Amino acid sequence: MRGLLLAWACACMPSVAAAQGVLSAPVPEGAVATRNYLDQAKRVVDAAAQPAAPWNGPRDGPRAQRGKRIAVVAEDLRNGGILGVIDGMLEAAKVVGWSVKIFDTGGVPELRLKMLADALESRPDGLIIVGGDARAVLPGLRPFSERNIPIVGWHAAAQAGAVPGTPVAMNVSTDPLEVARVTALAAIVESGGRARVIIFTDSSYRLPQSKADAMAAVVRACSGCTLLEMRDVPISRNQELMPGITRSLLARYGARWTYALAINDIYFDYAAPVLTQAGLPNTALAMLSAGDGSESAFLRIRAHTFQTGTVAEPLNLHGWQMVDEMNRLLAGESVTGYVFPVHLVTADNISADGGDRLLYDPANGYRDIYRRIWERP
Repeated sequence: MRGLLLAWACACMPSVAAAQGVLSAPVPEGAVATRNYLDQAKRVVDAAAQPAAPWNGPRDGPRAQRGKRIAVVAEDLRNGGILGVIDGMLEAAKVVGWSVKIFDTGGVPELRLKMLADALESRPDGLIIVGGDARAVLPGLRPFSERNIPIVGWHAAAQAGAVPGTPVAMNVSTDPLEVARVTALAAIVESGGRARVIIFTDSSYRLPQSKADAMAAVVRACSGCTLLEMRDVPISRNQELMPGITRSLLARYGARWTYALAINDIYFDYAAPVLTQAGLPNTALAMLSAGDGSESAFLRIRAHTFQTGTVAEPLNLHGWQMVDEMNRLLAGESVTGYVFPVHLVTADNISADGGDRLLYDPANGYRDIYRRIWERP
């Protein structure tokens, strides 16, 4: 791991990439050393909270491959992140002239392979998997590969880009580990290096567990912070389990629990009402999420109701990017491998870049740029 000073020396300006440096060593002992650490952490968090930068993604590529049939297998349409990405994908698919059929597993593991088999029977020209673990459903993906049907995913692995060992040519995502580090660093900065944290994750997928492990590493590296525990709660069972789990954690830790970190905003949808029912003031416990920037998260942040931040995904943009990556594959070209920068939404910046519509939608002209690529003469 790079050293703290090296990470900052290599950056032209403070950026979320420097989070790797903050993670590399515990908060030093001593008031001056600790203050220096927190100042550097604040630079990373502040950089992630800046308005969207000008578009730095692709500006050329193949024209729209019109008339294609695309099958979309969604892990769970009740998940706001998945739904937001699919909305963006449908918006872009209309521009390129594709027909889309959606297959929803409803978060039921036993239905993943069945939905993929049903998608294959629909005779698609391309497959998009949204929110599912590519390696976990590899047997269901192989028949698509055997028929030379290209596959693009969203949050289908722990890293953006091609998914090694699978036929997924491009996993569209921000950098999940950077998302996780910024989330944990934001809690450390907010608490002045004294956060007492519980992390919520779903170990049935590699991506959520990788994000949770990265958040835990940042918290453990902060000598004044405490990781109380990491709680494993399947995303598909949040509505059922989170109220009771939240009550039991409040009973166990009381005021010692000051920060809740989660791999998805959905955990807080069912935890926040319990905190309110318990009579906690909105500032008694702070919630920060390492994705995805749901409407409910924006509402909580705007109302100052427990949640103080979410490292929001540009869901609509990711939907457009998936269409562009698939269009390149259908044209016989390579994917771009583009990774959009990490963005932290807080009460201070929530009105920018689509926040007034309760989403993170970067105001960088990406729609017009993709249209120019697809519709050029």
